[in-house]
Amino acid sequence: MKHVLLFFALVLSSAALFATNTDSLVYKNQRNKINGMLQVRSAKFSQYTQSLDMHTGIFGLQTKKDIRRSNEILMEIVQTDDAIFKELKILLDYKTFETTQVTSKSQESESHMLNYMTAINQLRAQNIKLQTEQARVTKQYEQRQTMHTVVIILLILLSVFLLTRKRRTINAG
Repeated sequence: MKHVLLFFALVLSSAALFATNTDSLVYKNQRNKINGMLQVRSAKFSQYTQSLDMHTGIFGLQTKKDIRRSNEILMEIVQTDDAIFKELKILLDYKTFETTQVTSKSQESESHMLNYMTAINQLRAQNIKLQTEQARVTKQYEQRQTMHTVVIILLILLSVFLLTRKRRTINAG
């Protein structure tokens, strides 16, 4: 039976450890995804800066094509920013979920601990009550036993007294 309980305890602890590692792995993957998106955004911003510096027009001015290209890159940066914000929201929601879960488990553990302490205190009080009751019952039993012993001794003495008195009356008469 001990081996079966030990096996189940190991399985449950392994499952809990695996779940914790999985959760942190998901969080880590999400963070890596966001970091990758930030690198892409940084590269696009560099392209945007270069496109602003490009002046392919007459007398070194920007053409409509240069401006259009810069605007396209800027739109790509905005789309990347939107995607980053969405992924950040997912990451923050996940972190909030983890925090809520940890708080919930902590409160549950504290509740269990308080329940155990209450049960222990109740059992102690009950134990003291039972010990007091046992002492009272033992004292009553001892008093009855003493009383019975005294009554038996008195009966024996009375019997001896009556027998010796009867013999005296028979011998005298």
